[in-house]
This record gives sequence, C-alpha cells and structure tokens, in this order.
Amino acid sequence: MSVLDSKIPKGPLEEKWTNHKNHINLVNPANKRNIDIIVVGTGLAGGSAAATLAELGYNVKTFCYQDSPRRAHSIAAQGGINASKNYQGDGDSDYRLFYDTVKGGDYRAREANVYRLAEVSGNIIDQCVAQGVPFARDYGGQLDNRSFGGVLVSRTFYAKGQTGQQLLLGAYSAMNRQINRGKIKSYTRHEMLDVVIVDGKARGIIARDLVTGEIERHSGHAVVIASGGYGNVFYLSTNAMGSNATAAWKVHKKGAFFANPCFTQIHPTCIPVSGDHQSKLTLMSESLRNDGRIWVPKKLEDAKAIREGRLKPTQLAEEDRDYYLERRYPAFGNLVPRDVASRAAKERCDAGYGVNKTGEAVFLDFGSAFMRYGREAVSTQKIENATDEQIKKLGQKVVEAKYGNLFQMYEKIVDENPYETPMKIYPAVHYTMGGLWVDYNLQTTIPGLYAAGEANFSDHGANRLGASALMQGLADGYFVLPYTMGDYLAADIRTGAIPTDSPEFDEAEKLVRGQLEKLKNTNGTKSVDHFHKRLGKIMWDKVGMSRNATGLKEAIEEIRQLRDEFWNDVRIPGDMNGMNTELEKAGRVADFLELGELFAKDALHREESCGGHFREEYQTEEGEALRDDENFMYVAAWEYTGDPGKEVLHKENLDYEYIEVKTRSYK
Repeated sequence: MSVLDSKIPKGPLEEKWTNHKNHINLVNPANKRNIDIIVVGTGLAGGSAAATLAELGYNVKTFCYQDSPRRAHSIAAQGGINASKNYQGDGDSDYRLFYDTVKGGDYRAREANVYRLAEVSGNIIDQCVAQGVPFARDYGGQLDNRSFGGVLVSRTFYAKGQTGQQLLLGAYSAMNRQINRGKIKSYTRHEMLDVVIVDGKARGIIARDLVTGEIERHSGHAVVIASGGYGNVFYLSTNAMGSNATAAWKVHKKGAFFANPCFTQIHPTCIPVSGDHQSKLTLMSESLRNDGRIWVPKKLEDAKAIREGRLKPTQLAEEDRDYYLERRYPAFGNLVPRDVASRAAKERCDAGYGVNKTGEAVFLDFGSAFMRYGREAVSTQKIENATDEQIKKLGQKVVEAKYGNLFQMYEKIVDENPYETPMKIYPAVHYTMGGLWVDYNLQTTIPGLYAAGEANFSDHGANRLGASALMQGLADGYFVLPYTMGDYLAADIRTGAIPTDSPEFDEAEKLVRGQLEKLKNTNGTKSVDHFHKRLGKIMWDKVGMSRNATGLKEAIEEIRQLRDEFWNDVRIPGDMNGMNTELEKAGRVADFLELGELFAKDALHREESCGGHFREEYQTEEGEALRDDENFMYVAAWEYTGDPGKEVLHKENLDYEYIEVKTRSYK
C-alpha cells in the first residue's frame, strides 16, 4: 500500500488555482495543431472538454456509443446547476459553496479540488448564457435561482425541468462548430473497449463500430475518459439503459486506480418500482422538494388503508400526517441532503408506513404550495373573497409554470394526476461519487490519461449535493482540463503522430477480439439481462442503501459465483461482425460483474458510515451516519492485480486545513 500524491499546489486555498495556472507549462498555439487528443464520452464533461480543446487548436477525436453526442445521459438532468453568484443576495459566496460541498460530502472530498469548483462556478453560468442556454429569469430579467438540498441559500440556476438538456445542447453546439472547422472528428455509435499504453503513457484506444462490428485503432497524445458513472451495476437505476462503466473499468485494468467505488448516491425523489419486469427507474427532480412536502401517515392502520385503496391520501387530516423530515430536521426540513432524505424514507417504509402496494413509497405533496402561491396570486391580483378552490387553482398555475413538465412526466408514467393527488416517491440508485482516481490536474495514475465529470471521484466525497453534477462536468471540461492538459502535452510538441501499427496496439486489439470471441462462443442458455438482473438484486439487497459486514461478505461470494456462471452459460445470438446489441450488453455486464465485487470489497473495508455509504454497525442512537475520522479520513484508491477480490488498497489522506471537521448536522 502506498500514499498517493494528489499534486495539490502549495499556498492559500483561494490562490492555489490561480498560482497553478500561472506556473504550469503551456503549448504554443502553433504547436497545438500537431497534438491529437481522444475524448471518450460526449456528455457535459466530454462535450465541453472536446469543444474547448478544439477551440484552443488541438486535434480532437470524440467517441460515444449513442447515435449523436446530444443523446448523452447528461440530457436527463432536470433540476439545475449550482453557482455562487449570490444573485439572491442571501449571503452566498465561493467559500459557502465550497463549504456546503465538502460538508455535504461528509468530509470525504478533496479540499483543493472543491474550492476550485466553487471558484469557477460563476464562469460556467456566463459561458452558458453566452451560448444561449435559456436559464429561467425573474420578473426583473435577472437569472433566477432556486434551492436544493443540503444548503441554506438559493444558488441553483435552472431551465424549467430541462436544465441538463439545455446545457448539453450548448456544449453540443460548441462541438458542432469545431466539427465544422475540422478540429473535431466525431465517432458516434462507437464504443471504447480498451486503452493502449505505449512506454507507460496513454497513446490511444481500441474502439468497436457498433453498426459494422469493425474493431478500430485510434491514436492520440492523450486520452480523456468522460464516460459517466457506474450506477447501472444495480440494474435498476435512474441511468439510461445504455449507461455503463466499460471505458473506466478497462483503463482501471490497465493501471488507473479506482477510488471509493462504494460511494454511490441513492436519490430520494424517484418514481417507485412498479414490478419485476421494469428495466429502469425514473427520477423526479430534487427541485420538487422546494415546494413539495414529504409525509407518511402517522398511524399504521391509515398506511394500510391507503395501500389497500380504502383511503385516499387527500382524505387524511393534517394532524394525522407525519412530515417526518420536517419533524426530524427542522432547520433544513424537506431540503436535507439526498443521503439523509433517502435513509429517512427507507426507515419509515421499513417500519410499515409505506403508501403504495409494495409498501415502498412515501408522499410528495404540493397541497400546501398550491395554497401558498394561490394566496400570493390573490393578493397581487386584488381578488376579493376568493374561495379555497379559486386559490388552489391559481396556485396550481404557479406550480405548473415552475415544474409543469415534471408533473406531466409523472402523470404519463404513473397514470395519476399529481395536481389532484400527492406524488409517490422512493429512493433509487442515481449518481456515483466514486470513480477513477485523479490528481489535481485530473490525470489518473496512467500518464496522459485523464478523467472528467462523473467518471472521476474528485469533487463530491461520500455524497453529492443536488445540482452539483452539472457544475462539476462543465467545470472540468470548460475550465480545468484545457489548462492542466497543456502542462502534460508541452512535452509532446516534437513527438509527431502516434502510429497505430505498433506491438502495443496489436496486443490491445488482440485482447479485445479475444474477449468478444469468448463471449460469442460461450453458447450458453441464459440471456445477458438474466445475469444483469441477478447482479442488481444482490447489489441492492446487500450493497444498497444500508450495508453490514455479513451481507457484504455474502455479496462478494455471490457475485464471484455469478461471474463464473455468466462466463459459462451466457447466450449471445447474432454475429460478432455486425450490429449486435446483445454482444454490446454482454461486454458491459462482464465489467459490472467485476466492478460489483470491488464495490462490495470497498464497502466492507470502510468500517464507518459516511454520506451515501451507510454501514448498519456504525450509526448514532438517532440512526444517523457515524463517521470514523481518525481511521478513515482518506480516499481509498484500488489497484487492479488480475482479480477484483485481490485489488491492492492505496490511500490519499485528506488533510483539512480550511474547514473544521465536525458532526454533519441538519437539525
């Protein structure tokens, strides 16, 4: 085991990034045209990085498995993007955004990276406004903000419930400009299946054309992995069905350390599971917790009556409702961080107060918001003697203007009108805070290999605050990588083009072909989805919202057995030399079956509870997470040794100089 060097610059926190930029190496504009960069993934992190690097003059190749970069999963982000502009005048600042992010991550994030994130956050908004992103505005024309969980200020910029889509279209338009200039070559329907290491440096990738089945070699002077997270290891998650961990896992197997895999976020505001045949879950934006109040019945008999359809939630008197977040966390109420809200919902449902047929749902009720906004509308419109029904209708119009598309989406999926009956929600796997270990420059342990956005671990610690994913992705792509990659690439201005006919490319392609042929020739009896669903059930039951040593040890053994069964009994119809979606899925599930074991191993080794990682053995009397700062205040970075169960642990100690580490209270 070693202690990792994160290459954090010396000096005061607020000066680190500026001083670092002033002293790192740069590449002359005339030399940038001689350097090739590969970007894997074209979501917010990859798309913004590709567009900016190409704008600077580098030659960029982008790869995505979708039919267009604009189909990246970033498009699904609904609620907003954080930035410390303090438009509301409620006391926000770079330091407060930095502090809230570190605190929200339960003091398991790297201070220097998080402060840089807060520092550049305002630039992101300016950049996106200049691109034409239609952020919401208030009556006076200023950009509007709303609140998200875990903070006491309004710092979330939004575009209705379509923020991710609008931001991605901004990055995509910037990419298209560079594609038109010939500075970006866009490879769609291509999947990266391995990284090529030459003389210890990342010098290219092996990719498969998902339409023709052709295996291709692509070289570059550096490679950026921006392929998102690994939430689909649970099978059911809020991720798109195609979201996968293959790019990150392949580079991990070539030497890039994987950090904190057990830090996975359970989002509290998802549409509950409806049946065994469901293939994914749908997220309802956390922004709904601004105005929606979360509750369950106070009495078990009322909960049972609602589950059986004998009682409607609107018939339950106010005094018979338990607004449990407001009761337990009065300072933050319904806007506690995601991990706190998720565990609280699970606790109530486990106690028998769940409100749907499965007993795994709580209510998200907008009744109070309708009346509050309605009274305000009555006052501003000078309506006299308004009835409660009139007030409610006026309030519903205000809520519709803020969240209308989310309400519409809920009604289409659930077939219930959320304006008339409260929404039902339950926690689900959402975002992964763990990922490839990177230093301050976002470089992995492989020189020349970088990781950005959700694919790296660096900014969120053990739990991500809402609206911070979009912030990190765009910060990494627009404002960090374009500087830090130059420091590395300055040594490559005389290297020339990287040939693809080298022994290293031969070996990498041989490895890729070998795995594909092995999968195709297994000729088993069970489908890929059969194994993925079984893996997901093991993960959710024993490595999910709460974990314990016994369950984790069982999960590790069960995953190993399932992996062996997969390689002996998976059935993949079709041909390898052409479009074959089952073959695509098989490769991804093979990676999940290895990642899942490391995930459980990491959770077993971390004998504490923090953020999204909750070990049942380590909790307070009130059922809150109980950290062990003395023994576990570090990043756990794992080195692949040929077997997921035998990975070697390396540590990056987290030394907090600017924040006092204390109990994370939201009461």
